[in-house]
Amino acid sequence: MIQRDIASWTRKNADWFPVVSITGPRQSGKSTLVKAVFPEYQYENLEDPGVLAMALDDPVGFIRHRPQKLIIDEAQLAPELFNVIQVVSDEVGTPGQYVLSGSQNFMLLKQITQSLAGRVGLLKLMPLSYREAHGAVSELGVEDFVIRGGYPRLYDVDIPPEVYYENYLSTYITRDASGYVDPSNLSVFRNFIAACAEGCANLLNLTSLANDVGISPKTARSWLSLLESSYVVQLLQPYHANLRKRLTKTPKLFFYDTGLLCHLLGIRTTDQLLTSRHRGAVIEDFVISETAKRHMNAGRQPQLYFYRDDSKIEVDLLDMTNPTATELVEIKSSATYRSSFTRHLASVGNLIGVDVANQSVVMNADKTVMVGGRTVWSMRDWLLRE
Repeated sequence: MIQRDIASWTRKNADWFPVVSITGPRQSGKSTLVKAVFPEYQYENLEDPGVLAMALDDPVGFIRHRPQKLIIDEAQLAPELFNVIQVVSDEVGTPGQYVLSGSQNFMLLKQITQSLAGRVGLLKLMPLSYREAHGAVSELGVEDFVIRGGYPRLYDVDIPPEVYYENYLSTYITRDASGYVDPSNLSVFRNFIAACAEGCANLLNLTSLANDVGISPKTARSWLSLLESSYVVQLLQPYHANLRKRLTKTPKLFFYDTGLLCHLLGIRTTDQLLTSRHRGAVIEDFVISETAKRHMNAGRQPQLYFYRDDSKIEVDLLDMTNPTATELVEIKSSATYRSSFTRHLASVGNLIGVDVANQSVVMNADKTVMVGGRTVWSMRDWLLRE
């Protein structure tokens, strides 16, 4: 098993809450994580038809006839279990009684909100970060990881990424989306995901996305929400404050995993990435998604934004997760440093009060250096920091 950075935070939550919930995209390693972190717990997987039948037929008996240290995988498949877990966990009153995980995140979180509010520690497990994968494969290059992506199975067996991701898309569409997308529209939904990839790192334009695949803007909004709740895509919100400048109110669209993104864009090799018109967008997506993973794995809720005003002054990333040390970051796919890279950092930093020491450029450089009081990070150093 590849060591996951979130493991210690997962265990801490079990010391504080009677229930721990772990959501995340399908195949991100949730089952492997919970079994490794809680080896003393009994494990039940509701995707087993026999186990699911018992949980549905007799939810009270299912919980009361099992140990109070219990992992329930794909727990959303038996909604009545949540009320029983609430009653039993309140009776016992100790932390660390139940661990719930699932891939249908919307349904799992809905049940938790209705039945277990205030009793549950909520965690998100994303695909492997570069830092995690590099810990297991020390020779792993950054661009190789960008194309291969972070889904653990890609590192468990020697499966070509294009084979893995095509099967992943088919599985996602048939198992997760089929309950929310009309069966006659599943192929159109697949095209919609591809259209999202084409629009990656750009301001979200739902009307354009809808027109690209021949659906209504209302349907496009619904499908985008489904992709968000499944942790396939994320919307990076614009920085918004009471400034004299007019700021954009439209979010940007990004993917959580660049392996899936590259597959949808037809990028299969590092040479193709270097010459692709999407190279800048993929690298921007990569740095933003890896920054989000770093915070989530440490138990921090990412507070990530971008800056753009009506003068077209833009900064790729504002990391406000630490409220006392906001970071301004420009992301460049270039290996050659230009002084123009910091032009907007200076003006936006002055405008919103971010010190030069917290302004950075992340780029495809060989090493990290200081330039004018700012850090110019090599991509690798940025990704490996804690």
